[in-house]
Amino acid sequence: MNAILKQSLKGISLAAVVLVAGSALAASKGSLELQHPTSVGGKELAKGNYTVQWEGTGDQVELKIFQGKNPVATTSARVVKMEHPMPNDAAVVVTNGDGTSSLSQIRFGRKNYALELSNEGGASGAAGAAR
Repeated sequence: MNAILKQSLKGISLAAVVLVAGSALAASKGSLELQHPTSVGGKELAKGNYTVQWEGTGDQVELKIFQGKNPVATTSARVVKMEHPMPNDAAVVVTNGDGTSSLSQIRFGRKNYALELSNEGGASGAAGAAR
């Protein structure tokens, strides 16, 4: 009976490891609406609706932005905890020194996390949220 119990525990442990590894590799998705042309990962995105997908958790995730089924931008981001979830999705945009806009953060409605992007455009610190 001891051997059967040990074998069962090994099977359960292996299944748990596979399940955790699989969920860590699974991609997460969300929506993004830009109110005006905005730079993301060095690419200028037009005003409009996009789908975002990212893989990983914590400090480094790979963020892909799609318009329809077409990928239009890829950049790195990090998942940050939100103390108070937003009621709706929101894009936080910063104004660069040259007057262009860069995406700084993507907030998801009713979620306790957001995606924070590195600002490659030299932001001036003026931030605004667009729905």
